[in-house]
Amino acid sequence: MAEAADFQGMSPSPARRWLLRTGALFAGAPLLAGLFQLPTAPYAQATQKTSPAATTGANTVEVSLDSLSPSVPTDGDTVTVSGTVTNKGKQTVTEAHVGLRVASAAITGRSAIDDAAKRTGFDQYTDGEEVGGKYVEKFSSLTSGVAQPFTISVPVKELDLGSDGVYQLGVSVSGKTSTAPYDQVLGIQRTFLPWQPDEAGTQTKTTYLWPLISTTHLTAETGPGEQQTPVFLNDDLAKEISPGGRLEQMLTLGKDLDITWVIDPDLLASVVAMTESYQVRSGNTTVAGKNEAVAREWLAELETAVQGEEVIALPFADPDLASLAHSGKKVTGSLSRLKDATDVASDTVENILRVVPETDFAWPVNGAVDPSIVKVAISAGADKVIARSDSLQENSGLSYTPNAARPIGGGTTAVVADARLSTAFQGDMTKAESSTLAVQRFLAQSLMTDLQNNKQRSIVIAPQRMPSASQAQTMAQALTALRGGTWSQTQELSAAAAAKPDPGANTRIPPASAYPSSLRKPSLPKSAFEEIQDTQTDLDRFKVILSDQSRVVTPFGRSMDREMSTSWRGHSMEAAVYRNDVQSYLNSLTGQVRLIEKSETKLSGRSATIPVTVQNNLVQGVDRLTLRLTSKAPKRLKIGDYSFDERSVDISGGHSESVKFTTNAEANGPVTVVAQLYTADGEKYGDEVTFVVNVTEITPTVMLVIAGGVLLLVLAGFRMYTQRKRAAARLGTEGASTDDNAPEGTSPNDDANAGAASLVHTAEEQSPVKPGTDEPEHPSDPAPDTAPGNADPSGTGERVDR
Repeated sequence: MAEAADFQGMSPSPARRWLLRTGALFAGAPLLAGLFQLPTAPYAQATQKTSPAATTGANTVEVSLDSLSPSVPTDGDTVTVSGTVTNKGKQTVTEAHVGLRVASAAITGRSAIDDAAKRTGFDQYTDGEEVGGKYVEKFSSLTSGVAQPFTISVPVKELDLGSDGVYQLGVSVSGKTSTAPYDQVLGIQRTFLPWQPDEAGTQTKTTYLWPLISTTHLTAETGPGEQQTPVFLNDDLAKEISPGGRLEQMLTLGKDLDITWVIDPDLLASVVAMTESYQVRSGNTTVAGKNEAVAREWLAELETAVQGEEVIALPFADPDLASLAHSGKKVTGSLSRLKDATDVASDTVENILRVVPETDFAWPVNGAVDPSIVKVAISAGADKVIARSDSLQENSGLSYTPNAARPIGGGTTAVVADARLSTAFQGDMTKAESSTLAVQRFLAQSLMTDLQNNKQRSIVIAPQRMPSASQAQTMAQALTALRGGTWSQTQELSAAAAAKPDPGANTRIPPASAYPSSLRKPSLPKSAFEEIQDTQTDLDRFKVILSDQSRVVTPFGRSMDREMSTSWRGHSMEAAVYRNDVQSYLNSLTGQVRLIEKSETKLSGRSATIPVTVQNNLVQGVDRLTLRLTSKAPKRLKIGDYSFDERSVDISGGHSESVKFTTNAEANGPVTVVAQLYTADGEKYGDEVTFVVNVTEITPTVMLVIAGGVLLLVLAGFRMYTQRKRAAARLGTEGASTDDNAPEGTSPNDDANAGAASLVHTAEEQSPVKPGTDEPEHPSDPAPDTAPGNADPSGTGERVDR
């Protein structure tokens, strides 16, 4: 971006510049005279190496500037610089010393600060004269590869600082080597010293966003039972909020700073889930979490910290607006998902932190915008979009940094964060030198912004979304120093957005072609949003059968919000695994309500009842389900009076129900029957169950055969009866004719009675008594051909109920 905000009035005066150059010329006059008088080339060569130009770019000794205090000095202060020097060469450096150098003139603009930070080597005019005297630290020798610490304290008055401005401060090391036995600058490190001892006439209003955002931690899965114990992907969140963790540092530091909190509601919901019993995945199983107390302490501390402070709530799970704009909006339902994530944000923050947040701000990744991103943000209800000045760039003719607020049409305001200040702490801040240099450069850019003109302006700083612990510490150090300065005052983000726009500021959103390819490549693809929509469709089909939809809709809805998170950028594989995990768990739940498989069923007779079992292994009950049983050959077998019949299904949690259908056979043979569950809106639910009903209908021919058999049995019985009657009559006649010849002591009818008894005994032997009765069992009684009736649902291979 072309520098449009340099301050044009900070160059040294021509008289001072002439004096400096003249002094340098006189100082070099004796040396020049010696060069002309020396006849030997070796000595002349050695003398030539002592010139400042010859030592430019010398990096034999590495200088590490680990601390500078105070970061913003004022009159009467003493500046203390400490660090280390390390000889990177092969030769020992002798008669070495470390000193401070202040450039002779203040830096002239914001771009000049960038240029000075990039410069290497040494230039005596640019880097200035060494303060010298007693304000140096001497080393008799610097051994190769050995770091030596130093500390130098210099009163501010000895630095000879001029008017208000930003001065380059150099820490240089000079010495000799065996091959170059003369004093020379062997290494230098530069930083910046903001200098404005008196209160500024107009102070810049500064807004610093302090983001509390994390990656996705919660799964869609919950433990069995009414409690719905949450399940975490890992225990990383516990580490972040534990003492010394990233989020613990962000909270501990932020509560003492003048900042605007920017919070992802998903982070709050995840920590709340950790305050009670929770599970953590470990391989293929889960283990009990143990950081409930840590979670409660962090939340309590955050609630206290944000009271009376401005809080910006991002949409739930911080959705990737750029990915939605470039890929997601082409998929049905994606923008509705974003709107839902926005709507739930305010209630989540208010219920947990007891503050009412601002929810009308949208923050695209890195503040990069194009027309489609702005439209997507507006569709979710935002009317303020946090952009960045390296995306919404200024016109080259503008000589200062304008206010952050820019009207971009349609009642929408772009709040443009300053790119230089926003990216000041993105590097590795674990090293003391990196942190110190970043702080001083940040302060230098801030002061230079204020010095650009006499008009008060509103500046917004939007750092990276998830600063590390060391980055957060460096940011806090810089803001603390800024608060101690004289040129800046704190302002909330809402006030910055409401500030009067600068008429010269750019308000045109860059085209889609200007969107950085480095940001487009790691964004979520269209397929990701298609998978999210597939999950939503399955959830919609599932929830309508549930007696308590919130137990499923809420955790899955929030999980789908997490699938759109900005935090997945650069982690495409992990994002795909998470989406698949959510879908798989939903499938496992929907599979808990299903039809039990049936094998071939036999049906004898014209009509019978076929049972179909529906199983519900969910904790909650299901209703508004319909079971349909369909005959594929209705000319052979009808279900009820038609080709299919339906029954409503209402099953409590953890139970099964046998649903019975009446069937009517029209012809013999196997018939394929299909059982299928349907939701109230007619959508199929679950897999169908197909089985075969084997119809064995009783025909008229069979009935005639049975009737003929019964007739023969009747005729046989009648014949036996007449034969017995005739035999009894014959015995009676014979007994009467022999009464007179009977022996003494006997009755004339004894023989007849004996004969009759014999006949009766024979009949009893032929007709045994029916089991369980006093009646004789006749030879014609048929044996049972079916088992006793069973009221239980038919199992696999059972005969159907008659």
